[in-house]
Amino acid sequence: MSNVWGRGIRVSIFGESHGKAIGIIIDGLPPGEDIDLDEINFYMQKRSPGRDQLTTPRRERDEVEILSGLFNGKTTGAPLCGMIRNSDTRSSDYNSDLPRPGTADLTAYIKYHGYNDYRGGGHFSGRLTAPLTFAGSIARQILKRDNISIGAHILKISDVLDDRFNSISHELLEDLTKSSFPLLNKSLEGDMKASILGAKEDSDSLGGVIECAAIGIPPGLGSPFFDSMESSISSMMFSIPGVKAIEFGAGFDIASMRGSEANDEIYLENGSFYTKTNHSGGINGGITNGMPIVFRLAFRPTPSIKKTQNTVNLKTMTDSEISIQGRHDPCIVPRAVVVVESALALCILDSKLSDRW
Repeated sequence: MSNVWGRGIRVSIFGESHGKAIGIIIDGLPPGEDIDLDEINFYMQKRSPGRDQLTTPRRERDEVEILSGLFNGKTTGAPLCGMIRNSDTRSSDYNSDLPRPGTADLTAYIKYHGYNDYRGGGHFSGRLTAPLTFAGSIARQILKRDNISIGAHILKISDVLDDRFNSISHELLEDLTKSSFPLLNKSLEGDMKASILGAKEDSDSLGGVIECAAIGIPPGLGSPFFDSMESSISSMMFSIPGVKAIEFGAGFDIASMRGSEANDEIYLENGSFYTKTNHSGGINGGITNGMPIVFRLAFRPTPSIKKTQNTVNLKTMTDSEISIQGRHDPCIVPRAVVVVESALALCILDSKLSDRW
């Protein structure tokens, strides 16, 4: 069993949702990189819970204690360890005998023979995206120095659909990053929030779709077959709890096109290669082509809901019912946007560092 990701950098997440702390170790960061702690805190607060009615009422400050790898504001080249202490836990909301449908409660029980920490989902909780956001915030700062920008927006919640990325600029991605509810069509914010609150009032939950993009990507990143850029991004994105599907560029729509429509025709401008369209999402043959990386992620509805559901009692091995009373987001999508951005930053930095000749 392994809990390590990456080639150019290596990251390992530790901790459980209701344990003393959660955190991450990042190995392979280049030495001498300036790290802005205020910028890290900005991204951490975008992901943090308890901010409004759209999120879980669990309140965590999500302040990161950097234990190693940073000295006088610069990376040292040693493994960088960031730890976040848990403070607002309420473990009595969870019953080890009744696995929650849609969660990892049952599969974790089977795999770890009942020794797993079930409180709040334990090591499988969305709480573990906090250290992932921290690590990605460091990667973003390093990438910015190479003029690489990353941004994402909420594409879909319920039946409310935002516009897709079309013309992508550094300014657009920066504006999305600064927004607390990032949309391309900002007039849809009220409808999306109303859908989330409606599900919450009905003791239910919603999923949604996030679209993410990065520009300034140099061509040539990624290696076929098993270290392709799509493989790297997909493996990281499926490490985010709740992600159930990913598509790049035109995604599943490309299956309905003819080759003459799907192909991104190539042209030269000032000695550089460009394509007239970007149906491939900036990647061909697993290698970046210099165009924007664009992909979309489908998030399942939050599985912990108050509606009565069928389950089993692991102690008596009989059918049973459960109504979950813990504190959970009615929709994880708004808080997941910054997590997706951070995860992509790690993928790009990892590829840049591992692809150096």
